Amino acid sequence: MTAEAESETSHGVVVFVCRSCRDEADPNMEPRPGATLAQAAIALGRTEGVEVRSVNCLANCKRGLSAAMRSADGWSYMFGSLTADDAADLMVGARLLATATDGLMPWRGRPDSLKRGLVARIPPLHFTEETS
Repeated sequence: MTAEAESETSHGVVVFVCRSCRDEADPNMEPRPGATLAQAAIALGRTEGVEVRSVNCLANCKRGLSAAMRSADGWSYMFGSLTADDAADLMVGARLLATATDGLMPWRGRPDSLKRGLVARIPPLHFTEETS
Protein backbone atom coordinates (compact mmCIF):
# COMPACT_ATOMS: atom_id res chain seq x y z
CA MET A 1 0.00 0.00 0.00
CA THR A 2 1.38 3.42 -0.90
CA ALA A 3 1.77 6.18 1.70
CA GLU A 4 -0.97 8.12 -0.08
CA ALA A 5 -3.38 5.19 0.01
CA GLU A 6 -2.55 4.50 3.67
CA SER A 7 -3.33 8.10 4.63
CA GLU A 8 -6.79 7.64 3.13
CA THR A 9 -7.45 4.53 5.21
CA SER A 10 -7.85 4.02 8.94
CA HIS A 11 -4.29 5.02 9.84
CA GLY A 12 -2.45 1.75 9.36
CA VAL A 13 -5.15 -0.53 10.79
CA VAL A 14 -5.66 -3.70 8.80
CA VAL A 15 -8.55 -6.11 9.38
CA PHE A 16 -7.92 -9.78 8.58
CA VAL A 17 -10.99 -12.00 8.16
CA CYS A 18 -10.77 -15.79 8.14
CA ARG A 19 -12.49 -16.99 4.98
CA SER A 20 -12.32 -20.69 5.90
CA CYS A 21 -14.49 -20.52 9.05
CA ARG A 22 -17.35 -22.99 8.87
CA ASP A 23 -20.86 -23.10 10.28
CA GLU A 24 -20.99 -25.51 13.25
CA ALA A 25 -24.53 -26.59 12.41
CA ASP A 26 -23.66 -27.25 8.76
CA PRO A 27 -19.88 -27.63 8.26
CA ASN A 28 -20.36 -28.41 4.54
CA MET A 29 -22.25 -25.18 3.85
CA GLU A 30 -21.02 -23.29 0.79
CA PRO A 31 -20.11 -20.58 0.64
CA ARG A 32 -18.55 -20.82 4.06
CA PRO A 33 -19.80 -18.18 6.49
CA GLY A 34 -16.22 -16.97 6.93
CA ALA A 35 -16.01 -16.27 3.21
CA THR A 36 -19.32 -14.42 3.35
CA LEU A 37 -18.08 -12.24 6.22
CA ALA A 38 -14.77 -11.63 4.43
CA GLN A 39 -16.50 -10.54 1.21
CA ALA A 40 -18.88 -8.23 3.08
CA ALA A 41 -16.05 -6.71 5.13
CA ILE A 42 -13.88 -6.15 2.05
CA ALA A 43 -16.72 -4.41 0.22
CA LEU A 44 -17.61 -2.27 3.23
CA GLY A 45 -13.95 -1.50 3.86
CA ARG A 46 -13.58 -0.13 0.33
CA THR A 47 -16.40 2.35 0.89
CA GLU A 48 -15.30 3.28 4.42
CA GLY A 49 -11.55 3.53 3.91
CA VAL A 50 -10.62 0.48 5.97
CA GLU A 51 -8.12 -2.03 4.62
CA VAL A 52 -9.53 -5.55 4.87
CA ARG A 53 -7.74 -8.72 3.82
CA SER A 54 -9.13 -12.21 3.53
CA VAL A 55 -6.89 -14.93 4.99
CA ASN A 56 -7.11 -18.69 4.69
CA CYS A 57 -7.08 -19.53 8.41
CA LEU A 58 -6.64 -17.70 11.71
CA ALA A 59 -6.55 -20.98 13.70
CA ASN A 60 -9.38 -19.92 16.00
CA CYS A 61 -11.75 -22.67 14.87
CA LYS A 62 -13.33 -23.36 18.27
CA ARG A 63 -14.54 -19.74 18.43
CA GLY A 64 -16.38 -19.69 15.11
CA LEU A 65 -16.01 -16.90 12.59
CA SER A 66 -12.83 -15.01 13.34
CA ALA A 67 -11.11 -11.77 12.49
CA ALA A 68 -7.99 -9.98 13.63
CA MET A 69 -7.04 -6.30 13.60
CA ARG A 70 -3.49 -5.10 13.39
CA SER A 71 -2.46 -1.57 14.17
CA ALA A 72 0.78 -0.17 12.77
CA ASP A 73 1.83 1.42 16.06
CA GLY A 74 -0.66 0.02 18.55
CA TRP A 75 -2.04 -3.23 19.82
CA SER A 76 -3.51 -6.01 17.69
CA TYR A 77 -6.74 -7.84 18.45
CA MET A 78 -8.18 -11.29 17.76
CA PHE A 79 -11.94 -11.82 17.73
CA GLY A 80 -14.07 -14.95 17.52
CA SER A 81 -17.75 -15.86 17.76
CA LEU A 82 -18.57 -13.44 14.95
CA THR A 83 -21.44 -13.88 12.52
CA ALA A 84 -21.58 -13.35 8.79
CA ASP A 85 -23.45 -10.09 9.54
CA ASP A 86 -20.68 -8.48 11.63
CA ALA A 87 -18.79 -6.66 8.83
CA ALA A 88 -20.04 -3.24 9.99
CA ASP A 89 -18.89 -4.00 13.54
CA LEU A 90 -15.39 -4.72 12.22
CA MET A 91 -15.38 -1.29 10.54
CA VAL A 92 -16.37 0.40 13.81
CA GLY A 93 -13.59 -1.46 15.63
CA ALA A 94 -11.03 -0.49 12.99
CA ARG A 95 -11.97 3.19 13.30
CA LEU A 96 -11.83 3.03 17.10
CA LEU A 97 -8.39 1.44 16.97
CA ALA A 98 -7.15 3.90 14.35
CA THR A 99 -8.12 6.91 16.46
CA ALA A 100 -6.93 5.53 19.81
CA THR A 101 -4.18 7.80 21.11
CA ASP A 102 -2.75 5.08 23.36
CA GLY A 103 -2.89 2.31 20.72
CA LEU A 104 -5.61 0.40 22.61
CA MET A 105 -9.12 -0.05 21.22
CA PRO A 106 -11.46 1.61 23.72
CA TRP A 107 -14.14 -0.53 25.33
CA ARG A 108 -16.70 2.27 25.18
CA GLY A 109 -18.18 2.45 21.70
CA ARG A 110 -17.02 -1.03 20.78
CA PRO A 111 -19.83 -3.13 19.23
CA ASP A 112 -21.08 -6.02 21.39
CA SER A 113 -19.69 -8.58 18.94
CA LEU A 114 -16.20 -7.16 19.54
CA LYS A 115 -16.72 -7.10 23.31
CA ARG A 116 -17.99 -10.63 23.79
CA GLY A 117 -15.88 -12.01 20.94
CA LEU A 118 -12.52 -10.74 22.16
CA VAL A 119 -10.04 -13.63 22.20
CA ALA A 120 -6.77 -11.76 22.74
CA ARG A 121 -4.98 -8.48 22.44
CA ILE A 122 -1.35 -8.56 21.40
CA PRO A 123 1.18 -5.85 22.27
CA PRO A 124 3.03 -3.94 19.57
CA LEU A 125 6.29 -5.48 18.35
CA HIS A 126 8.59 -3.13 20.27
CA PHE A 127 6.43 -2.91 23.40
CA THR A 128 8.19 -2.49 26.70
CA GLU A 129 6.55 -2.02 30.05
CA GLU A 130 8.02 -1.08 33.36
CA THR A 131 7.92 -3.86 35.89
CA SER A 132 7.76 -3.32 39.61
